Amino acid sequence: MRHASPQLPLTTPWIAHPYATELAAMSALLDAQPALSAAVQQDLEAGCPTNARTGRPGLTGEQALRLLIVRQMTGWTYAELGFHLADSVSYRAFCRVGALVEAPSKSALAATLRRVRAGTLAALNTVLVTSPAARAIERAQTVRMDATVVPVAIHPPTDSSLLLDAVRVLDRCLRRSEAVAGFTAYHRHLRRAKRRAVEIPHLPPHATTRRRQCYRDLLQYTAATASYATCALAHLEALPATSGRDRLRTQLTTLLPRVAQVIDQTTRRVLHGEAVPAAEKLVSLFEAHADVLVKDRRATYYGHKIFLTTGRSGLIPDCAIPQGNPGDVTWAVPLVRRQERLFGHAPR
Repeated sequence: MRHASPQLPLTTPWIAHPYATELAAMSALLDAQPALSAAVQQDLEAGCPTNARTGRPGLTGEQALRLLIVRQMTGWTYAELGFHLADSVSYRAFCRVGALVEAPSKSALAATLRRVRAGTLAALNTVLVTSPAARAIERAQTVRMDATVVPVAIHPPTDSSLLLDAVRVLDRCLRRSEAVAGFTAYHRHLRRAKRRAVEIPHLPPHATTRRRQCYRDLLQYTAATASYATCALAHLEALPATSGRDRLRTQLTTLLPRVAQVIDQTTRRVLHGEAVPAAEKLVSLFEAHADVLVKDRRATYYGHKIFLTTGRSGLIPDCAIPQGNPGDVTWAVPLVRRQERLFGHAPR
């Protein structure tokens, strides 16, 4: 006699492991807060065509939220996240990726998770730390507030290296504009810029005249490349809209003001001998938001200063990221007021 076999579940069951039990508890907490997934879904749908019926189905807001949590806990790259999502039964169950569904690639993960805005993440953290489950663990009666530095992944910035980065990136954009739009009205100065950028740090301290001449040449090559890129941008503006043209136009529109700032601050500091304030310095073309931070007259960091508020349970209910390098004492009262807005009372 034939017996009907039970249907295979579409979601992978949890395995008997302490870490899987922890993920299952976290999953239950997220299920109790459906507004979190809805907020992430709004960010994913922002800018998408309302009547789009082509292309591969993307990740949902719930999947994106859970993937963000996994990446934050583990510190994996997008490639590592894609591998573990395809290989691990527990991570598939937590991220709500079915066993019969192909895991998203690293490019799909990067394109999706980068669309979640910082403001959305801050709002999600506020909802979580003020939820009944979190209040049962942390009542925020006793808190500790401290500041630390989160550096960005950039090379130590020097004037010559920033100018070389500008020539290198704009040269790459010009070659792409030649392939995309047929723009050929430019000359390449990358080799000469590299020679000057390599020569500058190897000059002896007393070779002031030669160093200034090298900087003048490097500034000239950078300004010329920037003028070519400006012409390429005007050429792209006159073309019909395509995905390649729009992507290159956005990149040039973002880079050109930063290159102009690098040229200005190098001219002021090297050629005019002016001390450029830290608030007016650009330390990276790619991480333009990074601040210059000097901690206790020791090492110089490039990144952001963050203020953390920690409860007795170890939960971090609040994180503030101000601009620049403010003193710790200036943020004591604002952090207490932020606690009052979060929990309705000040810590004792």
